[in-house]
Amino acid sequence: MTEPASPVPYEQARDQLAEVVRRLESGGLTLEDSLELWERGERLAAICSDWLEGARARLAGATPDPAVPGVGGPGEPGAPF
Repeated sequence: MTEPASPVPYEQARDQLAEVVRRLESGGLTLEDSLELWERGERLAAICSDWLEGARARLAGATPDPAVPGVGGPGEPGAPF
């Protein structure tokens, strides 16, 4: 199972990223403050991306491969839906 390396939960990183974007869009920051916020946003975006990639990998591992005979994709005999 692939787990993100970050101890920050996805929802927390997403909410912090939204706040960074809001602050950057509002303007009125110094160049240095804007750059620091941008860098923080990049780190938070990477954390969110790691979480989403981990979720995709877990879903892929839990989903039957329709190319494998007898596994039962949708509409096939033995398929749950």
